[in-house]
Formats: sequence, structure tokens, C-alpha cells
Amino acid sequence: MIDAHAHLTDARLVDEVEAVVARAEAAGVRRILTCGDDIASSRAALQLAQAHPALRVAVGVHPHRAASLDAAALAALRELAADSRVVAIGEIGIDHSGRSAAPDVQEQAFLAQLDLADELGLPVVVHVREAGPKVRALLAARRLRAQLHCYSEGPDEIAAWVELGFVISFAGTVTFKANGALRAAAAAVPAGRILIETDAPYLAPQPHRGRRSEPAFIGATYAAVAAARGITVSALEAEVDRSAALLFGPRW
Repeated sequence: MIDAHAHLTDARLVDEVEAVVARAEAAGVRRILTCGDDIASSRAALQLAQAHPALRVAVGVHPHRAASLDAAALAALRELAADSRVVAIGEIGIDHSGRSAAPDVQEQAFLAQLDLADELGLPVVVHVREAGPKVRALLAARRLRAQLHCYSEGPDEIAAWVELGFVISFAGTVTFKANGALRAAAAAVPAGRILIETDAPYLAPQPHRGRRSEPAFIGATYAAVAAARGITVSALEAEVDRSAALLFGPRW
């Protein structure tokens, strides 16, 4: 299995990364994408990947920290992205939940990092919260290779995201009993355009809900999405493998 989005540099995981990675491997996870949310965490994520062959990295500045993206930060991202373990620019995006930077600051940071990804020929890992129409409007004129991290809309929006070039990624929330619309969305994603993630340490799936999440828990999310799509878990694993290889390319 692949965990297509985690934050192993988070304080809740970083002090026991050796054990976290070992538990993931024992659970059948062969690749984990660990994502930065600022320069320090992006640099730390790359250091982890240098020590753990199962890890790949996305480097970027999250919308919560968009105000920190200046010329020096962009230069640092460009330098980090030269490493072959870096497969994407991310986690970047737009968050209108009220917890992030000012909307205009978020938009500037998002567009600047999209331009950087274009320059470097890398895909992007995109965070969208309560901002789907806004993000789709911003991206309408771009050709993208992108992961839509932790999908949170319903089935009706899937086609619009896929048309923009997104691969749709589902986290532990798809396993929650009340999230039937999210499972319907998972069923609507075309083959070869789906990823599965934990977003560890957040959003632990059932039956681990309420605990700190980690990549070893991802099997429950694979099982829920496979059931929603009417396929076996092994067939879903193969779909996710193809999606990741096409999105992240030879560095994956």
C-alpha cells in the first residue's frame, strides 16, 4: 500500500519516526509521502527521507503559513526540490475555514508556488478547505499535475477536479459512518485518478478514530474505498500504484 500524504515531521510523530515507519512497513505500507508545511518542516521531511528509503517528500508552504512565503522561502524550496527524493511542491492551497492567512496572502503564495512547480516540472499537492469554487477558478487556465489532498466535497464536484488535472486523494474521513457522500465521491473517481492517504497525525480512520493517526492505520481507508468502488482491496492498491506513478513520475 501507499500512504499518499502524511506529516511525519509533526511533533506528535517525529520523536518516534523509526517506530512509526517500522509499524507502517509491517502493515504493508511500502511508500509514504511526507509533506512540508513551511521551510523548516520541508527541510526536516527531506532529512527523514534521506534516512528512510520508504519515504518521499513534498516541500511547500501551507496556506496557514502563507505569510512566510517570500523570495528567500521560494529560493529555499527550489534548492530543496533539487533532491531526487522530492516528488512534489506541497502542501499548498487555499483555506477559507478562518484558520489561515488572509485570503489575498494565501492566493499570492499559492500562485507563486504553482509557478515554481511549473518551473521545476513537478506536480503539486493541494489543500482546499471551503474554497473549491475559488480554487477551480484560479486554476481554470492552467495545465496541472496535482493531488487534491484529503478530498472533502461530494460526488458532483469530482468531474470538475479531474478535468483540471487532479488526482483525488481520500483520507480516514471516508471511513466515518456519516460520510456517505464522501464514499459516493470515492466511487465516482475514474480509474487511475485516485490516491489514499492518512494525513497523519490527523484524521485517523475507523476503528482508530480519536487516536493520533499514523501510516500503519491506512488499511482501513483502503478497505472503505474499495468497498465503495465495488472492487477488492488488492485491485484498489493496483489503481493507487498506477495513479501515484503517473502523478509523481520517476522520482517516486
